[in-house]
Amino acid sequence: MQKRVLFLAVSLALILFFLVNKVNHDLSGSLHGNKNLDERIVTKVIDGDTIIVSGGDTVRLLDIDSDEKGYSCYDPAKKYLESLVLNKEVMLEQGIESKDQYKRLLRYVVLKENNLNINVQMVKGGMAVARISEENKYSQTIREAEQYAIQNRMGCKWRDIESSD
Repeated sequence: MQKRVLFLAVSLALILFFLVNKVNHDLSGSLHGNKNLDERIVTKVIDGDTIIVSGGDTVRLLDIDSDEKGYSCYDPAKKYLESLVLNKEVMLEQGIESKDQYKRLLRYVVLKENNLNINVQMVKGGMAVARISEENKYSQTIREAEQYAIQNRMGCKWRDIESSD
């Protein structure tokens, strides 16, 4: 009788151990119940729409486009992005596709300290333009950020445009 009780107690303890570990494993790498989010620290900014994060992954910010090296908005956009995220903890949210043809992670980048969507902020600040590839939960916000930047002649993208007034 004692052996049976001991066997049941050990079996129950093992089952609970595996269940708890399974739940912890399923939650690791996810935030707020969303498995498409990952927390990282930004270690380098390549340009106005590409960063490198802890672990060495290169991340391309989704639905925006900033100037490449040699174009007028390259340096201002890179410096602005550095001011927002360099050496800070961010949440990376995956879109429809995980990686592009260059093996970069495709993500929305959200500053952990204040939940600022960096993709939106780069457009709103006039440092990048909207390039919505597929409709998603941020499409409208990014479009509105671009309209705001144009109307207010923000950043290097819209500062010098001619007024249509």
